Amino acid sequence: MSEVLYEKHKLSSFDKSYSTEAFIKNPDKYRQLESDTSEAENLISRGGGYSYVAASFKKETLSIVMKNFNRILHFDKKKKIIKVESGITIIELLNFTLKFGLWIPQIPGYPYISIGGAVASNVHGKSGGQYGTIRNAIKDILIFHKNHGWINLSNAENKKVFDLTIGGYGLTGTIVNVTLQLIDIEGFKFQTSIKKTNSIIEAVNYIKDNKEKNDLIYSWHRIVPNSKNFGDGFIYCNKTSLESKNKSLDLIKSCKPKFLSNLFYFCIWNNFSTKTFNNFFFNYHYYLKKKIYKDDFNNVMFPFLGKEFYFSSFGKKGFFESQFLVAYEKVESFLNDFRKLVNSHKPVITLFSLKGMCGEHKYLRFEGNMICLTFDVVNNQKNLNFINELDKLYIRYDVVPSLIKDSRLKKEVFDKCYKFANEFRKDLRNFDNKRSYRSELSDRLDL
Repeated sequence: MSEVLYEKHKLSSFDKSYSTEAFIKNPDKYRQLESDTSEAENLISRGGGYSYVAASFKKETLSIVMKNFNRILHFDKKKKIIKVESGITIIELLNFTLKFGLWIPQIPGYPYISIGGAVASNVHGKSGGQYGTIRNAIKDILIFHKNHGWINLSNAENKKVFDLTIGGYGLTGTIVNVTLQLIDIEGFKFQTSIKKTNSIIEAVNYIKDNKEKNDLIYSWHRIVPNSKNFGDGFIYCNKTSLESKNKSLDLIKSCKPKFLSNLFYFCIWNNFSTKTFNNFFFNYHYYLKKKIYKDDFNNVMFPFLGKEFYFSSFGKKGFFESQFLVAYEKVESFLNDFRKLVNSHKPVITLFSLKGMCGEHKYLRFEGNMICLTFDVVNNQKNLNFINELDKLYIRYDVVPSLIKDSRLKKEVFDKCYKFANEFRKDLRNFDNKRSYRSELSDRLDL
């Protein structure tokens, strides 16, 4: 690959666990997209670059950056349908649709993720138990493949490739535009209620029983090894508020990324600081925070917006995030073993949360009628040993780990947790036997 044709950049996963030099190209025309890929032996598409894992780049491989493909192509207010190019961000999409009282509720937790990236990773957000993943909002997709050209995908046209593409991590080609089915939103603010919970399993059962009654429902927990209050925390229930229905909204102006990558050269998190912060957060919500209050759209949907220092607070080495699905009938036993593992290894868990999930687990989809658990740990050997031990629980309890969050997941664990992995491999190779689209993620998992 010629450095004259393609610029070379150092790219990193969002969790900072993996970085390498890769070639990039920023096409801004459909014809240019064709020409830019013609001489590349291996390539992959890249959206906003917020993937926790290296799903959009690989050493010495071409990353096609789609940020210039950011137009709204068609909007039908009556039918509640919108067609957008894949480089448009979540916040740009919402800034347009919310003015018409419409949205997609399957929104990830950071607003600058691209729609193409959202489709490629089949995102869900905190409404996963009620609305599932973004797959439920997709009507059709246009992709470009360097060997097959332009292909329209839907449930009625090229369905197998359609299914491979949603949650396929860009391995079927470049997602160029997407048509989405919008739904009504009651208002631009949320009524939030907070409920104290004494344990993780108590929160699991509450979320399971109440996920249909709220637009969003999720929980936060403090995880302190060998603590009598292990797993206590709060459950958050959000419902859209009619009071803000007719108020003007401009999310763009209020959304500015504030990554402070140079703020911390070392990690501020240890057992003491983590325990102190979690106790402060718990006491603030228990004693000072109102239990029912109105909250802004951005605060609810994008909790880290304006608080990006959290990610830089892990220092140069970054962090690991584990997100995984556990069947409701197995979760109590899983949590008992999880607690034993925490008490034994004493990992520094800075954040732990729950939310519901629904859908059909097929191919690489992070879906199913299960509970979703997420936690962050400092990137060090001690915590890595803990997560590696946790892999054994994944296998024992038929857990489904999120591929877009877990950057150190091994192929042998993935194969045992994803029962459709070989079917995905076979169908992908039937479509593209040259395997032209590759990333560190696909190589690590042999996709």
